[in-house]
This record gives sequence, C-alpha cells and structure tokens, in this order.
Amino acid sequence: IYGEKVMRKWEGYQKGVNFGGWLSQFGTYSEEHFASFIEEKDFRTVKEMGFDHVRIPVDYVVLESADETAARNPLGYEYLHRSVSYCRKYGLKMLLDLHEVYGYSFDPLKDLDREHFFYDKALQARYRRLWCTIAEEFAKDTDVVAFELLNEVVLSDVYEAWNQVARETVRAIRRISPDAWIVIGGVRYNHVNAVKLLGAPEDDQIVYNFHCYEPLIFTHQGAYWVKGMDAGFRMHYPDTLDHYRTESAAFSKDMMGGIFDEGLPEPGPDFFKAIFKPAVEAAERFDVPLYCGEYGVIDLADEKDTLNWLKDIHEAFEAYGIGRAVWNYREKDFGIMDPRLDPVREELIRWF
Repeated sequence: IYGEKVMRKWEGYQKGVNFGGWLSQFGTYSEEHFASFIEEKDFRTVKEMGFDHVRIPVDYVVLESADETAARNPLGYEYLHRSVSYCRKYGLKMLLDLHEVYGYSFDPLKDLDREHFFYDKALQARYRRLWCTIAEEFAKDTDVVAFELLNEVVLSDVYEAWNQVARETVRAIRRISPDAWIVIGGVRYNHVNAVKLLGAPEDDQIVYNFHCYEPLIFTHQGAYWVKGMDAGFRMHYPDTLDHYRTESAAFSKDMMGGIFDEGLPEPGPDFFKAIFKPAVEAAERFDVPLYCGEYGVIDLADEKDTLNWLKDIHEAFEAYGIGRAVWNYREKDFGIMDPRLDPVREELIRWF
C-alpha cells in the first residue's frame, strides 16, 4: 500500500512540542522573561507527556546584537546550552530553529521586504556566519541537537534563491559539523506543497520540513494576524470541504494553503493523507525523512473540535511515519498547556 512507512523516519524526532514564545516572538526582551517562561520543570513535563523532542525557535537578537556589529550575546547561548543539558537529563532530543534572522522575518505583523534577503549577499553572509557560530557552539552536542535553517519563507517566487541560500549554508555548517541533522523547509510559509520545490539534499543528514494548519480557515479562526479575518469568526471541525472552500475564498490562496487542491476527500484522516502525499513522494524520491515542524489549532476553537482535528492529523502522520512538533507548549494563541484544555487534557495527549 502506497505510503505505509516506506519513507525514512527521523528517529528521535517523531513526537515533539514547540517552545515558541520563549526565545522567539516574545513580547519584551528581558532576562526575567527568558528565565521564567520555560524552565527545567517544563522539559520534565514534556518527557512525562510522552514527547521525544522539543523544537526551540530562536530569534537572532537572542544570539547576537541587532546592529551591524552582530556582537555575540553570551546569555542567549547560555539558555540553549541549559536546554541541551535538560534534554540530556530527561532523554529528549532538541531542534534549534532559527526563527527570525537579520534582514528577514516571516511575521505578518512586521513591515519589511520579504524578498530582499534572498538576493542580498551581505545579509546572507551574516546569516551564514551566525549559523557557523551556532554549529561551533554545539559541535559536541549533535547526538542531541539538530539545526533548522529558517522558520518560514513567505514568498513563492523566491524558492530557487532560497534553495541556493540553503545549499551554501549547509556547506558552511558541514565544514564545522559534518554529522548534524539539518532541517530545511520550503516557501509559502513552509507549506506542505512546497516540499517538492526543495533542492536535492546535500547529504544523508538532511530532513525536509513543512508546517500544517489545514484547513487554515478552521485552525486560524478569529486570528488577529490574518489579514481580513473577523475576530468573531468561528468554524467547526469536521465540516464539509465545500464549506471550508467557500469561507476560505475571501482570503489569499497562498495564505489558505491546500484547501483548494484538486481531488481532496472530505475532511478526515484521508484528507490529511492526500495533502501530505506530494511531500511524501518528494521525500521518498530523495530518500529524505519528512518532518512537520508546526501544527495546531488556535485557542479560539471549540475544545472538542480541536481534539477531532488532532486525532485525524495524527492518523495521517502515523500512516506515513512523519515526525512532528505541535505548536505550541504555552501561550502564543495555541498553547496545549493552557487552562482551557484542562478538561480534555488526558484525551488530548493521545493525539500528539
């Protein structure tokens, strides 16, 4: 049967959770926030919940100064080294995700040119230098730590330029860390349909990455950062494919993702299997593991609808052997540990 775990699995990174909002996308840059938002007890909790890894998004300003000097920030590296020690203590793996870099951000609330970075050699050189510094810092920890080059590339048209940037960055990292796992995602906010546009892997320690919030009209209902979204808009899951498409038509097709793909079945496990299939085919073609670095449902959705969605996407992940990390551990509008999910937490844990 096609897709029944014939793809390489990324062992140790099959069931994870994001620590978003800690060293990235934080409200205020402060030592108080960094010291308290995620602590050792959270790593222990993650292990007790049955997760095997944490994905830690990190903004460049935590690791270096935001000015042209790019001066090293020892405190940022200290938090990451502590994370490595906690992962070792509790038997977890760790994915270090460079979430935002100097000259580029995916964040729709930030006003900047999202194309410029991919054609600016100076910005790319600074980006590679940061990755070389990271690789040197964790050269002895690659049994526990993997590297994710960049969180989300927004624009579709830069995919060839991004492939070139990624190739050059992988080669730079390899001169320092020849055996680290390196995770690479595609364009359109790391959409699953963009996996097939990724370049051929440089070596056998590369992982293809995507994010999945399909149907986005459900998972992002009422989201303040989605342009044109009414704060009071609500949807249920499951619902009909036609209804999701009708409601999604008012938004950008790039934003709404794969809901308009041809030949999709009605929402359910087969819906996700169909959406994942082109990415699985690309991963199988290059013998590369496939990983979903983010998936989840906004905290405005009904709790039972959230469970239904997680159950269905979980079945598709398991059918293909796709590793994943749910967004998000705490807060950031998707927190799985937030009090609203307390009544369904026991069942919730089954579907990660």
